Amino acid sequence: MTVATALKAYRVSAWVTGVGLLLLTFYAMPAKYVFGDPRPVALIGMVHGFLYMIYIVCTLILAERCRWKPVFAVVILAAGTIPVASFVAERKVTRKVQAEHLAPAGP
Repeated sequence: MTVATALKAYRVSAWVTGVGLLLLTFYAMPAKYVFGDPRPVALIGMVHGFLYMIYIVCTLILAERCRWKPVFAVVILAAGTIPVASFVAERKVTRKVQAEHLAPAGP
């Protein structure tokens, strides 16, 4: 898998995980704790957990391809557990990878 392919997989997984976490946080949790309906948490929580595992794999593949420092990789992995953070991390990672690994070669 090339760096460009790993970056694309990471970006998709970051967005999907982020949307899932927003649904869990702002729809399912209020439904459970305000309206007493635990079903959305059970369903969306399970889906988010599965999507987060995919996010972990995509992040680790990209980290290996780009030779990230372990601390940076852990911070990016943690972004999938904080609402909105995966979107911010995705932008930061995309800019970093494009600048360091996908920039056109000079003359």
